[in-house]
Amino acid sequence: MPVVSGRRVRGSRTGRPIMVLMDLLGRRWALRILWELRDGPLTFRGLRERCDQVSPTVLNRRLAELREARIVARGEGEGYRLTPDGVQLGGVLMDLQAFADEWEGVLE
Repeated sequence: MPVVSGRRVRGSRTGRPIMVLMDLLGRRWALRILWELRDGPLTFRGLRERCDQVSPTVLNRRLAELREARIVARGEGEGYRLTPDGVQLGGVLMDLQAFADEWEGVLE
C-alpha cells in the first residue's frame, strides 16, 4: 500500500494527495462528522448524538484521524470544530450536496 506523508492509502498505487483525501473521507463516519461540524463546534457527546450514537471508539478514532489531517481541531471547552482547511472542505461538501439535490431530480 503506498504511503504519502506517512499515511497508508488504500486502493491507490500512486499515493496522490487526492487518493489520501478520498481514503480518509471514505472511512466510516468521517463525512458525517464533518457534516455535523459544519454549523459550529460540538462536544464529543453532542457530536456522538448527532451521529446516531456512533460507538465512542469509532468516533475517537475518526476524530484522531481528522485532527491529524488538520481538518478538525479540539478547542478549549468548545469541543471539536473545523479548522480553516475543514471549513474549505465543508464548502466543497456543500457543492456536492447541491449536485446531489439536482441529481436526485434526474433519478426520479
